[in-house]
Amino acid sequence: MPPSDFRMTPMNISSALRERFARVQILLCDVDGILTDSTIFVGQGTETKRFCVKDGLGIRLMRESGLKVGWISGRPSQATEQRAQELHIDFLYQSSASKTVAANDLLRQTGLAWEQVGYMGDDLVDLCLLRRAGLAVSVPEAMAEAKALAHYVTQSPGGHGAVREVIELILKAQGRWESIIQKAME
Repeated sequence: MPPSDFRMTPMNISSALRERFARVQILLCDVDGILTDSTIFVGQGTETKRFCVKDGLGIRLMRESGLKVGWISGRPSQATEQRAQELHIDFLYQSSASKTVAANDLLRQTGLAWEQVGYMGDDLVDLCLLRRAGLAVSVPEAMAEAKALAHYVTQSPGGHGAVREVIELILKAQGRWESIIQKAME
């Protein structure tokens, strides 16, 4: 598809926003409320969470395209760790410590700059990273302050394809999506 016919979503996205998507080299996500719908099931010493399979496929496609994915959660969870291992997430931080410290550590490890970071968050603990990221993304049910900091608010809710939506926009903005479609049709 020629760039002049390029459509990232049913709604047109500005060229400035498209440029933000195009610069992303790593997508960092909060977990609860972004990769899940914020629901946690607890009982008999076990915690479970529901993750969207479409988000998982999107993460796999992003990694196969040579981009990195990391999750930064302020709430340690074995369910999160298990899902991160299944998807071969590049970076997983689960700690009640500062998310900014974790992200800065990750940037030192990768040599990336904040302008190359896409961050998805929805709540108070995410404001610090939404403010710094080159591409700040939130979800429709996020707190008002998170949405106000976001360059883009997804159409899909957290835990229901929001991450996949953003990954597709990144891959399309970087000219990687068409080859993924072609490969899928082989």
